Amino acid sequence: MMIDHDRLFKELISTFFVEFIDLFFPEVLTYLDQESITFLDKEIFTDVTEGEKYEGDLIAKVKFQGKDAYFLIHVEAQATAKPQFNRRMFTYFARFHEKFSLPVYPIVIFSYDSPNKEAVKQYEVTFPDFKVLEFNYQVIQLNRLNWRDFLNQSNPVASALMAKMKIDPKDRPKVKAECLRLLVTLKLDPARMQLISGFVDTYLTLNRSEEIQFQTEIDTFSQPVQEDVMEITTSWMRQGIEQGKRSLIMRLLERKLGDIPPSLETKITELSIDEVEDLGEALLEFSTIDDLINWLNI
Repeated sequence: MMIDHDRLFKELISTFFVEFIDLFFPEVLTYLDQESITFLDKEIFTDVTEGEKYEGDLIAKVKFQGKDAYFLIHVEAQATAKPQFNRRMFTYFARFHEKFSLPVYPIVIFSYDSPNKEAVKQYEVTFPDFKVLEFNYQVIQLNRLNWRDFLNQSNPVASALMAKMKIDPKDRPKVKAECLRLLVTLKLDPARMQLISGFVDTYLTLNRSEEIQFQTEIDTFSQPVQEDVMEITTSWMRQGIEQGKRSLIMRLLERKLGDIPPSLETKITELSIDEVEDLGEALLEFSTIDDLINWLNI
């Protein structure tokens, strides 16, 4: 299954924006008015040389503390290493600056596994006798950060992003357990806890032997923490079973009715698990797409 990296990172950072800034750029919080944060619509740009469209991932309009003045924080999540990415960051900066007439604080979070070499952090235009431009941006390169350095950070973003940091393969079960240990100590509401636990489970999917080691790691936690972590893993199992049922029903529908239009797929994904089971029984009587539409009451 393809991972929607852009969606996962955007959800994480937008939900825990202050915590994200505090974890990596705490000095920014000394002049950022935390009550002023507004997220702007994505800006889409076309690269006239390559014919591709690019979206600015996350743009927040924020106010300087104690001043009637604003600036933008642009966070770009990049899951693959691409050539001349530094030029694209400058293009974003220039267009945001031109459109909004505001200072822009640019940040890139690189989440790819390789390469491991230090990522470029600037874009320059120079001549032998003259430097025209030196554009710098902040870089968070997860595969160069050691997860152990974030173990004691009481921060939900740390509990999620440890799953994408520099991890020795033998430590994968331990890291997953530690991510959850940190998460349950934060006492978040169920929706935000599910967001982070889902992020961790997506990026640290374990094989059978790793699952055994993962359980061993959980057994070392104190009793209350063990119980909270086990509640999360039980939720993962339940979600996995439900997802399996939905996938089976979709395959049966496609086998019987042919391709299912995306609009109907969306409706099916919105059904409760009980309704999915009812659909599984009802589809035995379907012969056309209209039967499915009528059952869904569209």
